[in-house]
Amino acid sequence: MTEIFLDTETTGLSVKDGDRIIEIACIETKDLIPTNRVFHKLINPEKKVSQEAFKVHGFSDDFLKKKEKFVEIVELFLEFIKGKKLIIHNAPFDIGFLNSELKKLNKKSLDTNDVEDTLSLARSKFPSSSNSLDNLCKRFNIDLSRRTKHNALLDCELLREVYINLIGQKEPSLSFQEKDFSSEKKVFNLNVQNRPKIIIDVNSDEEKKHKHFLKSEMKKNFF
Repeated sequence: MTEIFLDTETTGLSVKDGDRIIEIACIETKDLIPTNRVFHKLINPEKKVSQEAFKVHGFSDDFLKKKEKFVEIVELFLEFIKGKKLIIHNAPFDIGFLNSELKKLNKKSLDTNDVEDTLSLARSKFPSSSNSLDNLCKRFNIDLSRRTKHNALLDCELLREVYINLIGQKEPSLSFQEKDFSSEKKVFNLNVQNRPKIIIDVNSDEEKKHKHFLKSEMKKNFF
């Protein structure tokens, strides 16, 4: 199965108040192993970033106004996620903002049947705990040292690790079939006892040169 770990950052917390997306990040995996395909865009929201949101992600109005608008990246985004399972932490928040942006462009809303919400999954496993992404990383001993500010791309990477722990699966890795080399050893197990000896006569000058070579190599490799 091909999965997309997705995260967004926004100008604020409320679609109803007109807040918009300023960053989208997606990491593609195949059976949870990264494929190295990534979608990441910073977006001009055509709206001021709230002070509260700025404290969270650190993206200023001046910085964002130089970026592409959502209408300019929407087709690339939709093509990237097409037909793939979306894994999102607090999915209603991100899907709500994405569908709001799509609606503005008369685009079809995202199908929530293709979405798995890791916050809901975490709440079912740890009902008495705070299940923010930060707290889940701490619970599973996932390194948070790079997360000084919220960053959608980094959060996708962290979310993949959290999800693997939530579903109780070991970190996937490329598996190679174990190979029995015992038969190959026989190829090199040569019987030299019955092989004919080859004797080469050397003169004294050649012998001196050989001894000198051995001494120099000994010094080079062992001293």
